[in-house]
Amino acid sequence: MKAGLSITELAAEILRQKDLKEDYIVNMPNLRMDAYGNDLFLRMLDEGGNDRVEPLDIGPNAHRQIGTYLAIPAKYYIKMQEEKPELLSTNVNAWFSASNKPRMIRVLEGKARAFLSNRYLRMDHSQIAEAVLPIIGQMPDVRFESCQITEDRMYIKAVNPRLQAEVTPGDIVQAGLIISNSEVGLGSVSIQPLVYRLVCKNGMVVNDAATKRNHVGHVNSADENFLLYSEETLAADDHAFLLKVRDSVEAAVTEAKFSQVVDAMREAREARMNTADVPAIVRLASKDFGITENEQTGVLQHLIEGHDLTLYGLSNAVTQYSQDVDSYDRATTLEGIGYNILSMPSKQWNRINQTAA
Repeated sequence: MKAGLSITELAAEILRQKDLKEDYIVNMPNLRMDAYGNDLFLRMLDEGGNDRVEPLDIGPNAHRQIGTYLAIPAKYYIKMQEEKPELLSTNVNAWFSASNKPRMIRVLEGKARAFLSNRYLRMDHSQIAEAVLPIIGQMPDVRFESCQITEDRMYIKAVNPRLQAEVTPGDIVQAGLIISNSEVGLGSVSIQPLVYRLVCKNGMVVNDAATKRNHVGHVNSADENFLLYSEETLAADDHAFLLKVRDSVEAAVTEAKFSQVVDAMREAREARMNTADVPAIVRLASKDFGITENEQTGVLQHLIEGHDLTLYGLSNAVTQYSQDVDSYDRATTLEGIGYNILSMPSKQWNRINQTAA
């Protein structure tokens, strides 16, 4: 599992950011993107054309959301941004002026970090932390293994050492959970089981058992989905929200689910790899599960160093490699990919094995 912040450092960063956040609802004709040299700024203007706040830097996520909303192809948007920023601002401003729809601009420390619908239901990191940390803290001997706040998400990864098992003699895994949240429109609040492997400090996110609260939209019929509330509704219905969170946190570390994942690990341990062309197996699995060509080399290296040419060894090579990447967001995604590989249908695994022969 990739190293991050301690729980104390996470709490301090949440409190620091809490007082630096601002949200604005602005009609699109009152928005303007200006280029100054190679830099682009977002301005929010009053009806007289005067700045309501200081011009804002624009973060990568806000750039992506502006381009997507205005239907500017991503490659062309990036090309203009890098090579012709004035042309990009001209394009964007033309489309800003063509609609009177309001948008929510989320700002942190003078940077526009999100460009969202005015119907976006905010659920900030501080609200999630205030709800979940007391509940997790009640678990005996709980260990906060790694936490982080990136530009896109907050992560809390905790392990319950009282719930553990051996996949093979000496290979001990422990149950845990990961809680994540995005304040910038990149996903719902998510509570997922996590399996922590002591021998190499790998974390594996169990993707098929997620409980989520969406930041926008209606309540889905599936039991694992539930609607996020606005701050005002949350304050009025705090007890109900805490009950939902408590149930979700407790469900994420149930013995039944943990045993199910351990059984899958043991089965994967017996799924032998065709050793005629191991790099081809890594390449084919990577293509199926979204591992980039640049990442495949690192995965292959960990697979060989692990001396475990099985499906279990391949999944562990992916989660081990996750510790090597720079991005905490990508590392967490790879922890989920490791589980997806572990739990792939036998038909898919046989296809990968036979194709590589």
